[in-house]
Amino acid sequence: MTTNAPRKVIYDTDPGVDDAMALYFALAHANIDMVGITTTFGNVSVQQATTNALYLTALVNRKIPVAEGVATPWVKPGEAPPAFIHGADGLGNLPARQPVGGKADGRSAAQFIVDMARAQPGEITLVAVGPLGNLAAALMLEPELPKLLREVILMGGTVLEPGNVSPVAEANIWNDPHAADKVFTAGWKLTMVGLDVTHRVIVPVEMFRRIAQHHKHVATDTLLHAVNFYADFYSGLYPHVAKIHGCFGHDVLAFIYLTNPELFTLEHGRVRVATEGLAQGQTMLRRREVNYPQHGWDTTVPDTQACMQVDADACSTVLEQTLLRPWIGA
Repeated sequence: MTTNAPRKVIYDTDPGVDDAMALYFALAHANIDMVGITTTFGNVSVQQATTNALYLTALVNRKIPVAEGVATPWVKPGEAPPAFIHGADGLGNLPARQPVGGKADGRSAAQFIVDMARAQPGEITLVAVGPLGNLAAALMLEPELPKLLREVILMGGTVLEPGNVSPVAEANIWNDPHAADKVFTAGWKLTMVGLDVTHRVIVPVEMFRRIAQHHKHVATDTLLHAVNFYADFYSGLYPHVAKIHGCFGHDVLAFIYLTNPELFTLEHGRVRVATEGLAQGQTMLRRREVNYPQHGWDTTVPDTQACMQVDADACSTVLEQTLLRPWIGA
């Protein structure tokens, strides 16, 4: 980090196993101050996402505002959540849950984002790891939002790596491509942490077993259960992942980029999202300075940046060392 003060973060999420991994990494990291959580549909329904966010934070005795967001895509029809990847409950079908209190903030996720950004202009980083409907809705409420947020880091999209829901599309972007295109062209400082790097970081279940044994706490036991379910899915899909019985880090890479940007190689350019047809959800990065005849690539479209390479071993080390810290509240 470039400053000693922790970075204030709103976490826009659809927990989700890798979302839970990212949440606990962020809560464990000394240089991250999570000031709010906003939820969206995606890995689970938005109602289940809110339930999971409240549950996961309560397990570690963190009182963080949770605001519920969009339940469906902006334009396209919604899809059933992928229970075969994350479990019907988003956390690998937990056999039981601890009784916890807590309820969501009364504001919508979009209103929460706008209110927080207006109250603390230039201070808040928004880390988004699900479909981008909440950010698009916040932009409609406050067109000046790109000037009010410090930056946006999102896990989603892909430039060169094959997609995971189609040959060209990553799931978060594909789930709400119209919202994503609005977000990519809004003009804020934006970094895309997509499959080009997240498919390079494979974390073994054994890492989370070590973390659970170290802390001996229901929160890390919950995370271990969820990751084991998630790893079973990925190990059945990718032989090289099965060799270590692991899973892709995906969402946690957005936070590791925030804390350790030196581990990533970036490419700059305009990004647009295909909203229709077979290429729906494709994130297209303008990689050459060419005057393309097709509308949508001119200078009125702001540049953004995409992570293209990553030091995978170093990311895994950062993840494990952070989660081994004494971070869980009594």
